[in-house]
Amino acid sequence: MLQIVLTVAAGLIGVGLFGALSQQSIVMVMMGLELVLNGVLLAGGAAWYFLAPELPDAQMLVVVALVVMAVEMAMGFAVTVAIYRARQVDMVDMATDLRG
Repeated sequence: MLQIVLTVAAGLIGVGLFGALSQQSIVMVMMGLELVLNGVLLAGGAAWYFLAPELPDAQMLVVVALVVMAVEMAMGFAVTVAIYRARQVDMVDMATDLRG
């Protein structure tokens, strides 16, 4: 069963990495990064569940990481909306003039 979960996690990481590297839209890049993080959390949570099921510490760590990840993505989308409203920029290559 662990191999199946790790295979799904590897698939999530692969699809997310491809999505993050191949897209031009800021929102699509963020969605790809979200998939990568979900794959890593799935792999970590599954490994802890199957290797040490009597310890609830790992489950709490996964829940805390999911909450932090959700807050981080909400802030990222808020920054993306603010950039779009200020400069009408929605593509990654168009946002390069935002440096310094």
